[in-house]
Amino acid sequence: MFAAIDQAAEADRGDVEEQTLDAIAARLKAQHSSPGDSIWVQMIPLYHGGRYSAYVFKRYTDVRLVVAAELQMGFFGGDADNFTYPRYDLDFAFLRIYDADGNPYRPEHYFGWPERGVEAGDVVFVIGNPGSTNRLRALSQLEYQRDVQVPALVRFLSSRLEVLGRFAAAEPEVAEAMGLRNRMFGLSNSLKASTGRLAALRDPMIMAKKKDAQRQLVDSIRANPDLRARFGTLFEQFAEIQRARREQGQYYGAFLALGNRAFSSATLRRAMEAHAYLEAQMGGAPADSLDALRERVLGVSDFPNLIEEGFLTVRFEDFERYFGPGDEITRAALRGQAPAVAAKSMLEESVLSDAERAAAALESGSLTMNDPAVWLAAALMPVRTRASAAQGQLGTPEDQLESDLGRVRFEVYGRTIPPDGTFSPRITDGVAQGYEYNGTMAPPYTTFYSLYDRYRSHGPDSEWDLPERWRTPPEGLDLSTPLNFAS
Repeated sequence: MFAAIDQAAEADRGDVEEQTLDAIAARLKAQHSSPGDSIWVQMIPLYHGGRYSAYVFKRYTDVRLVVAAELQMGFFGGDADNFTYPRYDLDFAFLRIYDADGNPYRPEHYFGWPERGVEAGDVVFVIGNPGSTNRLRALSQLEYQRDVQVPALVRFLSSRLEVLGRFAAAEPEVAEAMGLRNRMFGLSNSLKASTGRLAALRDPMIMAKKKDAQRQLVDSIRANPDLRARFGTLFEQFAEIQRARREQGQYYGAFLALGNRAFSSATLRRAMEAHAYLEAQMGGAPADSLDALRERVLGVSDFPNLIEEGFLTVRFEDFERYFGPGDEITRAALRGQAPAVAAKSMLEESVLSDAERAAAALESGSLTMNDPAVWLAAALMPVRTRASAAQGQLGTPEDQLESDLGRVRFEVYGRTIPPDGTFSPRITDGVAQGYEYNGTMAPPYTTFYSLYDRYRSHGPDSEWDLPERWRTPPEGLDLSTPLNFAS
């Protein structure tokens, strides 16, 4: 990789990296393939591009479900017991792979299944694909995340979760049919992770350690003439980019996930598509282009009214919070009203508030720029486009700086510091044990005894309800069997 990108001009570096990754993947695929094999090669930049790894997978397409716990056993305890510990649910499934002849696949090498399970004090290894982490970023990047990015993300997640929670409480059967509980769990998991991340970023001791670690790396760079020549101004360049990002901070918060289909107002997304359609129409665009833009308007599906009104309200609150009451976007959204009142009014007045009215307006030609939702989109879109372009201009040089940081960190420390998480295969180790928890001790593992205690203590009408056939333990079930453990 470095033999290729180090010879590339700065402006071509991204294209050369992509072409080289593709070439390496093609070579490895040919090297490891046999007739009839389905081989997948995954190229992963580690240390933010300071090193690269290739993972070669053999793919099987005949995968069958063997057993899965009932839905309520997986959801046992609701959000309170989700993404946390102590935890009491039974949340698992087993799959079996079959080869081309229809026989169960029997690999030569595999991880065995211990019959006795895990016990306190055992060394354990967890194998999986952890998501992204930020441990190796520059201090100025962490400070930007602390002050701008993560607070905005926490506000976004908590406000959207609150909207969905109100709907689930008001319309539980509809919410269940929509699969809303799983979507809310995903939001809540992200919120818990982001809240913990923000607490760490605001912890003076953690940030002091990060500052000291960066100082030590800078000292190592300065002490080596070759490293000093290549990377001597690295952290100053990072700081300059973060200053520019802070100048764009209000746009990050106001427009966060604006086009997201799961957590953003359908009316506003439809209005942005309608604005593009009307502008093209007024500009004399050809019929096929207009047809494609019209389909984008019609392709936006509706939310139930309570969710739609909630999502539009919190977006208007975002505009007011980040832009202030006098901004053109805020004034176009609120029209002199409070966010909740303005959202309700817009849904009543705009033909884009539901798919059926939007389709009729497009069909009759009655949709105009004077529609209040389109009027808002007209104020919004130019600003969003400029902000997106400005953020994009910062992204490429920051990516290149991160690659340089990864390379110099690797040259100084080698493999003694593990790379950040990249969703690629990792093995982590630990010891099964309890810990101090709320003034008492969390046990190293929970058992069926604790599952039934939660059920009996909270009652059948709570999140700790059990499926009918689990309410009475089956004869012979050893209730001391561990369910979940901590390491």
